[in-house]
Amino acid sequence: MLTFKTIGDVIAFLQGQNNSLARQICTHNFLPQASRFDQLEMLEDSFGKMGFQDKAKHLATLYLEDLSDFIKENIDSNFGFSRYAERMGMSANSFDELYDFLNAPLTYIDQISLEILNQKLENTQPKFVCLSVPFPGNLYSAFRCAQYIKSKFPNTKVAMGGGFANTELRSVNDTRVFEFFDFITLDDGELPIELLHQHILKETFVFKRTFLLENEKVVYHNNTELSDYKQKDVGTPDYSDLLLDKYISVIEIANPMHSLWSDGRWNKLTMAHGCYWGKCTFCDVSLDYIKVYEPIAAKTLVDRIEEIINQTGETGFHFVDEAAPPSLMKALALEIIQRKLTITWWTNIRFEKNFTRDLCLLLKASGCIAVSGGLEVASDRLLELIQKGVTVAQVANVTKNFKDAGIMVHAYLMYGYPTQTIQETIDSLEMVRQLFEMEVLQSGFWHQFALTTHSPVGQNPKDYGIIPKYEKISFANNDIQFEDKTGIDHNQFSFGLKKSLYNFMYGIGLEMPLQDWFDFKIPKTKIPKNYIQNALKKEYAMPKPSAIIYWIGALPTFENFKKGKEKLVKITIHELSQTYELMIDALLGQWLEHILPQLTISAQNKVTFKELKESFEEHFENFEGFYKNPIFQNLNSSGLLIL
Repeated sequence: MLTFKTIGDVIAFLQGQNNSLARQICTHNFLPQASRFDQLEMLEDSFGKMGFQDKAKHLATLYLEDLSDFIKENIDSNFGFSRYAERMGMSANSFDELYDFLNAPLTYIDQISLEILNQKLENTQPKFVCLSVPFPGNLYSAFRCAQYIKSKFPNTKVAMGGGFANTELRSVNDTRVFEFFDFITLDDGELPIELLHQHILKETFVFKRTFLLENEKVVYHNNTELSDYKQKDVGTPDYSDLLLDKYISVIEIANPMHSLWSDGRWNKLTMAHGCYWGKCTFCDVSLDYIKVYEPIAAKTLVDRIEEIINQTGETGFHFVDEAAPPSLMKALALEIIQRKLTITWWTNIRFEKNFTRDLCLLLKASGCIAVSGGLEVASDRLLELIQKGVTVAQVANVTKNFKDAGIMVHAYLMYGYPTQTIQETIDSLEMVRQLFEMEVLQSGFWHQFALTTHSPVGQNPKDYGIIPKYEKISFANNDIQFEDKTGIDHNQFSFGLKKSLYNFMYGIGLEMPLQDWFDFKIPKTKIPKNYIQNALKKEYAMPKPSAIIYWIGALPTFENFKKGKEKLVKITIHELSQTYELMIDALLGQWLEHILPQLTISAQNKVTFKELKESFEEHFENFEGFYKNPIFQNLNSSGLLIL
């Protein structure tokens, strides 16, 4: 009874309706505690003594996960809050298990879900229902819904699309699948759905990337000459019908970036379709969602941002790009600043050299709070094999640029990549340790390499020293089991890698020998102890002549005065947290007072670094000396950016 008494209050708190409950939740006698609470020994390190809201959200999330465990044990073994029957959708080469389960009696959770679905169907009486299946954990429920529609509304057509179909069902041939769905579409859905709509209403027979059943056989039709819609024409996502006030914010694990994914309300947008890099050998670069790269103009993006803010009242945005392009991020940031919008946003990137210190400062000024990117194996040999296009030293410098700008950095980390040796795994961990030691990383997560059929490794396994174990495919085809010729059991490193990383994120154990994180013998690292520290030492480099100069802060004030016979100018610079003054020569002050208004974002004519240099040299000598002078560096830190 104690558990049932607290459920409503906890859900209201996670919906943001009862924030004062945080202090109650943080006491030891409010929430019933089961096995999930066994992991709380580092709670103070994670949240501090005053972080009641986040700490309470974490405790409330653990409480819900305990309830989830209870439901699994006693009511429905497949239950999960965000993933239901995920196991049946993972590497489901055959449809047999899922089909048998769909023909078993409804579970209790099924009954609840289908009652809600029935109400929607009765109210709308649709002729066509489209179900998006992004992940394996959504697959069973989609089939259950489709099954219900077929049985209760037999004249309604049902289609499936989404990430799972796009990656897993590209070779589906089991006719039983089409007892549930009339159509399965691949890749971008706008045109395929439009043509299906015409097919249903007007009995046309023109399709785009669509599976269906004909003469008791699964066939694939792509018989239209129409091209997919351009990204500028697909419109703004419509969130107006979502019950945003009912969504809950949770913190599943005490990881700064993971809390962003699940805590708070983030409007989803993309800056570009596909990946501008498109070379990583572990990635699905052969599929359209990666290989077809099409950026969206910054003005269009900010139009959509403003439209969504008006819809939802929410100003948080998560750009869900595979890797947001630096040039477009720059244009987006300039447009946001020029329109004087106040938003909070974050995205996924590649740690490439174009993320200069000044670009990171610009992104921060536009509202960027975090980026996540792939450091992957943290080994230069393996990064080259992956064709990542970066080195560990480059990643270190880019992460420092973000960190210095006040932008949190999360690194995706990988172990078990083909040909990776035990020595390289330990050396990768040492690289990661040093990145946290130098405080240029704030968050990370280790993933074990997974082989997919659509990746370069999956398509050319011999080139990477692995032996695939292919199964007969009639349903899902993506993940492939394989044998690595090195014979190394990479699973053994999982616990030690993840435990050490969790501690590194909170500055704990950075001085410990790497051996202490493992309960079996590992080799000593071959990475010098100061590798990352040395990588971060770099000389000033002159910018490209074509770089554009911007002043993004409030314009300074200039005051002329004399100090004895010397004529000086006092420049007063106003920042958010401070106001400070520079005393400079009068002629230099007059030049700056003339040039800075020409550098604002709203100025029509953009000034290049070459033009700035030429303007300076019309009045003074030694521009390079001025560029390296503390006066310029102070201006640079206050809003004079070279982009």
